[in-house]
Amino acid sequence: MNKKLAAALSGGAVLVLALSGCTDDDGDNKVNDWAKTFCDQAQPQIKKRANAEQAIISTAADGKPADIQAADSKAFQDLADVNNSLATAVKAGGTPPIDDGAKVQQDAVAELQATAKAYLALKKQVDGLNAKDQQKFADGLQGVADGLATIEKMKQDAVKKLQSGDLGKAMAKEPGCRTVKVSSPPAGGSGSDSPSTPASSKAPAKASAKAAPKPSVTVSAGKPSEL
Repeated sequence: MNKKLAAALSGGAVLVLALSGCTDDDGDNKVNDWAKTFCDQAQPQIKKRANAEQAIISTAADGKPADIQAADSKAFQDLADVNNSLATAVKAGGTPPIDDGAKVQQDAVAELQATAKAYLALKKQVDGLNAKDQQKFADGLQGVADGLATIEKMKQDAVKKLQSGDLGKAMAKEPGCRTVKVSSPPAGGSGSDSPSTPASSKAPAKASAKAAPKPSVTVSAGKPSEL
């Protein structure tokens, strides 16, 4: 049942802050310093996001409405907290050393906070579902999946600017901003405590473990993380 949400997540419904390191020594230092300040704060948020996604995905195999409701509610709260924390990290770094840095910073903070607010709305939506009726709950989850798709389409222009150019390259070199790579093992494989990419399904409240195998997460050096 929860595989609709898992599919939305794996399709990129969780908005990306691709933490994607730079000529003129002073310019290099400013770029690298900003990237380090940001990435040091972003690292725990990248891990928290992965855990939130895993919580949504891992409950798909069980399919008990009450379990899914509790897991999704907490996951959406965590994803909201992640985006608010990333907004704080963008502010803490000061004005990014890029063109129109002050405006990009302000807009990126606003975008991340808007994403956080959208996740809180999904949490409220999940909390209001009828977990005692499997079919009604399954139907309600479709609306939640639609909400994730809406989040995917939210404006992220300023966030994308932070991930581009020399600043994006500098962030890619920081350990705290390295990619959390998601992959799925063969059906029926053993689970791990990281997120996966199961296929979308219309299954009502029970999805088999084989239909939603648990994935593995690896940290990839030299590649930006996606938030």
